[in-house]
Amino acid sequence: MTETKNDPTTVDIELDTEITDLRDGNARDRRDMTRMGKAQELKRNFRFLSIFGFSMILMQAWESMLAVGSIGLTNGGTAGYIWMFLVCWIGFGFVNTSMAEMGSMAPTTGGQYHWVSEFAPRKYQRFMSYVMGWMCVLSWQTGCASSAYISGGQIQGLIALNYPSYQPQGWHTTMLSIAVAAFSVFFNAALARKLPMVEAGLLAIHALGFVAILDTRGAGLYELPRRRGWGSIGTSVMVGTMASVYPLLGADAAVHMSEELQDAARILPRSMIWTTFFNGAFGWVMLITFCSCLGNVDDVLNTPTGFPFLAVFESATRSKAGATGMSIIIVIMTIAGNLTGVATASRQLWAFSRDQGMPFSSYFAYVHPGLNLPINSITMTLVVTVLLTLIAIGSDVALNSLTSLGTNAILPSFPANCPLGKWGLTVNIVSMLFLLLIFVFAFFPPGPHPAPADMNWNILIYGVSVLGSLLYYALSARKRYLGPVEYVRKLD
Repeated sequence: MTETKNDPTTVDIELDTEITDLRDGNARDRRDMTRMGKAQELKRNFRFLSIFGFSMILMQAWESMLAVGSIGLTNGGTAGYIWMFLVCWIGFGFVNTSMAEMGSMAPTTGGQYHWVSEFAPRKYQRFMSYVMGWMCVLSWQTGCASSAYISGGQIQGLIALNYPSYQPQGWHTTMLSIAVAAFSVFFNAALARKLPMVEAGLLAIHALGFVAILDTRGAGLYELPRRRGWGSIGTSVMVGTMASVYPLLGADAAVHMSEELQDAARILPRSMIWTTFFNGAFGWVMLITFCSCLGNVDDVLNTPTGFPFLAVFESATRSKAGATGMSIIIVIMTIAGNLTGVATASRQLWAFSRDQGMPFSSYFAYVHPGLNLPINSITMTLVVTVLLTLIAIGSDVALNSLTSLGTNAILPSFPANCPLGKWGLTVNIVSMLFLLLIFVFAFFPPGPHPAPADMNWNILIYGVSVLGSLLYYALSARKRYLGPVEYVRKLD
């Protein structure tokens, strides 16, 4: 097989050669890479089971639902939480169907910004693709910091559960978060070839842990929507919906690993659809079970551990040891989610740099010749996490606002351009309306009159990030960034 750099006039990949190693992929993979004008630089280590496990572990809806449960309980209560989770599951079903269709057409690590570049109206392709690329990089990088921070917080919560005299400090959370991130980066850099095998094993833990924790039972399932946050029931329920959105993000993780997946055009959409279905089902069933075991909601929300699920586990088992054993499953899976998040975030950064969209693009687009990995992009993901988690030393609220930016940034990157025959228009309309609704409420604070310490600063951070990317585009990127569509070739 002959490979050249990403130039539409020089890319030449023979489609009829046989597979000689994992880097080649099959004939369909080589044909797709040729059409998109990209050279195969990464090894295709993933198959269906491993990429399905990868997406399932990154989304991990039932574990994430427990981790962010305080948001839904504060605004919406158990009734609002349960039914809005179902609504979001259905909504993301439409969104991910659209993305799966585009993934089958253009299975590239670039994902959303490539699709916008290729499928948007010609005069908007370059600019819209550039903004989309920045939002995708921003969302995945801050998402990695968020999952590392949640992991560190959960470890702190376990310490507080077992040692009541322990006083959590912000710098403790920061150090634990950095340790989690460093482990994830080390694994992605040194043990990347083991990642597909590890993901298949973690998938088993994900499923078995779900079954084990379902044994808890209780009461209080249909408590009315709470007004601890917003006074209006409708507004309260919609603000609490963010607790349902976060656990259902991540089906597109497989997209950003598609250049490491064998037979990507066929397997990628299947993985995305099945991930959405199974994770949504696991999350909803676990949510109903969790809400049935709450008891007094105020007591659960005020737990010194910082995580309501720890208090529920202790109440259900009547044992700190039992609660600790159940919680360790959650902690392990959250750390595993960070591990897969680092892989995804680094590939997204690498792909956008490959297309000259980032500052120092040549540095981040570098692929280590021996490891066949974007090692500089992987390392940068650790740097970003360290810098963001340092904020926790001074202010938990500031970090929460910054890392939840990952949710705000990723929502506009879910394009709706699904050509599914007569159903395409319906899928697109439902997807766009759903995304628009949750995008607006993602900026709302937890209550109508928040103090500065409780304010949701996402709208300010989001605005500054967008303006910063536009400034860089005007000053530099517009001279170098052409957009992936310029490399696309028509095949006979």
